[in-house]
Amino acid sequence: MTDLTPPEPLRGVVVIEPLRGVAVIEAALTTMPLSPGVYRMLDAKGEALYVGKARALKKRVTAYTQVARLPERLRRMVSETAAMEIVTTHTEAEALLLEANLIKRLKPRFNIVLRDDKSYPWLMLAEDHDFPQITKHRGARTRRGTYWGPFASAWAVNQTVTALQRVFLLRSCADTVFANRSRPCLLHQIRRCSAPCVGRIDKAEYGALVAQARAFLSGRQGAVQKELATEMETAAEALEFERAAAIRDRIRALTHVQGTDVINPASLADADVIAAWQAAGQTCVQVFFIRGGRNNGNRAFFPVHTRGEEMPEVLAAFIGQFYDDKPPPPLLLLSHDLPEQELIAEALRLKMETFGGRGRVEITVPKRGEKHAVVAHAELNAREALERRLAESAGQAKLLDGVTELFALPARPERIEVYDNSHIMGANPYGVMIVAGPDGFVKAAYRKFGIRGPVAPGDDFAMLREVFQRRFGRALRENKDPDAPPPDWPDLVLIDGGAGQLSAARGVLTELGAHDVRLVGIAKGPDRDAGREWFHTDGKPAFQLPPRDPVLYFLQRLRDEAHRFAISAHRAGRSKALVTSELDEIPGIGPGRKRALLNHFGSARGVGQAGLHDLEAAPGISRQIARAVYAHFHPGARVEGAS
Repeated sequence: MTDLTPPEPLRGVVVIEPLRGVAVIEAALTTMPLSPGVYRMLDAKGEALYVGKARALKKRVTAYTQVARLPERLRRMVSETAAMEIVTTHTEAEALLLEANLIKRLKPRFNIVLRDDKSYPWLMLAEDHDFPQITKHRGARTRRGTYWGPFASAWAVNQTVTALQRVFLLRSCADTVFANRSRPCLLHQIRRCSAPCVGRIDKAEYGALVAQARAFLSGRQGAVQKELATEMETAAEALEFERAAAIRDRIRALTHVQGTDVINPASLADADVIAAWQAAGQTCVQVFFIRGGRNNGNRAFFPVHTRGEEMPEVLAAFIGQFYDDKPPPPLLLLSHDLPEQELIAEALRLKMETFGGRGRVEITVPKRGEKHAVVAHAELNAREALERRLAESAGQAKLLDGVTELFALPARPERIEVYDNSHIMGANPYGVMIVAGPDGFVKAAYRKFGIRGPVAPGDDFAMLREVFQRRFGRALRENKDPDAPPPDWPDLVLIDGGAGQLSAARGVLTELGAHDVRLVGIAKGPDRDAGREWFHTDGKPAFQLPPRDPVLYFLQRLRDEAHRFAISAHRAGRSKALVTSELDEIPGIGPGRKRALLNHFGSARGVGQAGLHDLEAAPGISRQIARAVYAHFHPGARVEGAS
């Protein structure tokens, strides 16, 4: 008979429950300094709930122990706090910069978060060549040159490159193309390049064009126009009418460029115009980039925050995170005054210095005149962008409600995952996952899976099983709370395929014990016609939707996006495979020696057919490496010293 009497507690053993909420904060306060710094509130999983900065850490954090004075949102945050971490800084401005960096990186749930994972393009004038190249640039500035920007989009910087070609005739081709030209390219024919590659212009004349382009990009358009006018008059007086006509065309192009900006205030040189608009608990922040007196384009942002956040607070948080990885301009024109505006300006000055700049950063909210008109225009753009987003969200919500009803889901899906495979006769097989939600496609959550196998060529079922085992198996293994679903658990899973693919996927989920995932297979219609797809799901016969059903269009769009991503992954893998060879399998053969062998023998087959003496004679190949290569291609041969 089993004894169900609970055991007596062990004498002398004290069971201590982990601290939570106010108790955690009070315990941290006992050793917290009064210096400036940043504090982090963590939940039981160790994830950041909130990141804040303070001029005096202890005074600021003490406020969280007075729960009755906190709003409901902060009460909930305090109740979930299981640990606190602090980092001290020398000044409050440094604390503000660190706070913005941590918020952008950790994305705490109770902070205002700018979800901006895009890099901004810059304009680069290379300085490591006798004839500098003008081109678009992204990423780290590893190449020696002068950079202008940032630009709001690739389109904006491409427009500027085209303008510079028309006005200053600078080359945009890569150095390898430049070195191998034997006659002028099409850009010279349409008067957008001076053709330095074939000697149509000497180094001194090209240098003068570069100097004019620098002056233009630095905001001295008037001086450039006067200089060109003087050159045109000089050429006309010398009866060089063809040269005078060419300069006249450049002046016209320069005038056209100066008159095409949407915002082109004469009083602004380098500034960012930042305006915010709120509606329905959401905020849009519109940023216009003004550099050298020109409009470099604009972009709309939608920071994530809770309802009730005021626009000045949202704008302040946005500015701190926005300039975390880019230099601020000397002037910011805003639509609203900021809390702690002087502190933010000081923090931006420090950020400017980290990028090699000097001077102060002025933050102002213009009330009248030309600058006010510029801000008002940006505010109008923010309002229109937010209205479009709200309209799109309403349409997306309606489609998700249709999906909920169609597949009898318990609630509107927040995360839909779509899976597809791509290969050619079994070569370079890839499986992919795309994700969609209430705000559309979540491209940061996309995943691709290089199929490891063993899988028979073209076995779509085996490839799908491997993808599901890796995606869902890992999620279940890493789940820290067995009583709750793993993070990023899907509400609906769509598979590009029919009953066979659905059965294969369900078999994997059953083995893993994941019985709560709703699966749907989308099979191509007769003759693979779009609009006649069959939908397969558990416990229900396959069915079709009316050809013009909006939900059908929505599901097709999801399936087509997965198909597009799968083809992209396969092509990237195939391209990578094309540049690999059997030489990659030989120990000691890196990219340099591989290139030397291929250049000398023409191909990997030529390397394999070469004799030992020929390998030793190849440039850059030592005797030991030559013996290793020979032994790899001739495993039966006895080669002394081969590894």
